[in-house]
Amino acid sequence: MRLKKSQNFEPQVIYKWSIATRSPVPRTAKHWSTPCSGVQLGGQVSAWAGEGCVMWIPVVLHPHKESQECTGWRSSHEEPVGTSKTRPPLPTPGHPEPLKSTSKAPSYRRSLNRETLPSGSMPVSEEAFAPVALATVPQEPRQTDFQLVRVKSTWCRIKKGEDLSDCEDKITLSEAKIGECISESGISWTIEAPIYFCYKVVETYNILDPSNTTLLWGHITDPQQLELATSGKRKLRRFIVIDEVVDELYGSKVREYFEENNVQHKILALPTTEETKSMDLVLDILQEVQKFSIDRRTEPIIAIGGGVCLDIVGLAASLYRRRTPYIRVPTTLLSYVDASVGAKNGVNFLQCKNKLGGYTPPVASFLDRSFIQSIPRRHISNGLGEILKMALMKHKGLFDLLKSHGKYLLDTKFQSYSGSANHGDAALQTTRIAIETMLEELAPNLWEDDLDRLVDFGHLISPELEMRVLPSLMHGEAVNIDMAFMTYVAHTRGLITAEEKEQIIQCMRGLELPVWHSGCSWPLIKRALMERLKHSGGQPRMPLPTGLGVAEIFNDTSEETLERAYKLWVRDCKTVLEEEPAAL
Repeated sequence: MRLKKSQNFEPQVIYKWSIATRSPVPRTAKHWSTPCSGVQLGGQVSAWAGEGCVMWIPVVLHPHKESQECTGWRSSHEEPVGTSKTRPPLPTPGHPEPLKSTSKAPSYRRSLNRETLPSGSMPVSEEAFAPVALATVPQEPRQTDFQLVRVKSTWCRIKKGEDLSDCEDKITLSEAKIGECISESGISWTIEAPIYFCYKVVETYNILDPSNTTLLWGHITDPQQLELATSGKRKLRRFIVIDEVVDELYGSKVREYFEENNVQHKILALPTTEETKSMDLVLDILQEVQKFSIDRRTEPIIAIGGGVCLDIVGLAASLYRRRTPYIRVPTTLLSYVDASVGAKNGVNFLQCKNKLGGYTPPVASFLDRSFIQSIPRRHISNGLGEILKMALMKHKGLFDLLKSHGKYLLDTKFQSYSGSANHGDAALQTTRIAIETMLEELAPNLWEDDLDRLVDFGHLISPELEMRVLPSLMHGEAVNIDMAFMTYVAHTRGLITAEEKEQIIQCMRGLELPVWHSGCSWPLIKRALMERLKHSGGQPRMPLPTGLGVAEIFNDTSEETLERAYKLWVRDCKTVLEEEPAAL
């Protein structure tokens, strides 16, 4: 593999650069001109030339005063301004003058099938001097695809499919690709660079037991990295952000855990609620991270709390040094089955839910159901709203579990007991199915390149509703009200039967979820759906159940159908109790 040596030009020489495509630039062509002060270059100039590449043409001029304008070739019989007639002639097509380079630049090996050019001559491709009939004849764009190869420490591009067998050095082939298109209007590059993420979602129990090392090493997947991390040669350091309510309940255990394991740590307790979910809180976290001075690759930030806490910390980690690894430890049922298993993070902005954010998954999420036993009953019901979403969209078995064991799950707060033979382990089955179905939908589409998403069920109207009535509705409650209305839309369209509609509404009530709210007015619904169109490519992309546990996405629901469904929904579901969901 040969790399063309750099060309050595004399210092203080002025150059003017022109792009050549497939055709040679005729001697009669006129080039732009610039003041000398804007184009002075000296020393070594390296340029590549080859088939399908840009040809950079140095037009050598003698120095002029800065006030003069340097003009290039004007016609076939004119010489450049200020030059003598001893200028070396341009090489004949296919017969470059065989001079040797005087450059002292190091030579590398590279399989590019390009010849070493003489010092001081133009780097040009063979094709650049191919004969053409007329310079004015339109040329077809030429596309060349390149692979990226690392030779020693340098990345090089080679033509796709080019043989690398003659390379003597160790090479690394990237999955990234560069496409180059040259046309009369110029050149363009298309870059394909796959982004690879690997993250773990791990069930564990008693994660704060000092003998359980999941929180220390559970995120490491590579055996060699694990051996290096556990060798004890370097003191462990961890930065932890914890919700202040969780800190009151588990703060002493968290501190004991890190102290027992001899981990240098900083614990930052913050109020993480929908009202405080903002960039201000993200910046507060980043200031403390900077003070602690973490290693951006080996010391992941740990977030312990509900969905809001995990979202805020995820965004902060994604911003610090452009991407710092972080770990999620959910402490609510909602975050256990929803926020902890995906890639999204974000904060509220201008009274809009999660308006700012990104897609950076954690290195790991550690799920411990023992945290759920300390949260209020309403929070359990709140999490059941997101579980029901997955049941209605794609898993009838999960729907049957919720319908049969919903009250039991609320009463036991998703804890497993040895004396619960009649229920099997409903908590374990429910959470596992919910997570598995969620991962099935999220993993192929982590960056939401495809906007048709079943997991958006319950999320067309709820963002507007939740922020409008904050703090009277929790997230899962707002989602369920959205789902209840959409159930009526599905029935009005004839997608589900009246019996299926009643089963869904009764299941929601059994899970102690609200199915109506006074804030969910017809104007709010229309406004929310208009907002949906803005960030969904001009289509509503409305997931609707077509049965129990099956669904499709629709773009053709008329406003008349929506209004008729709204009236039926209000007639059937409006109750005094559900006007005050906070009382549940």
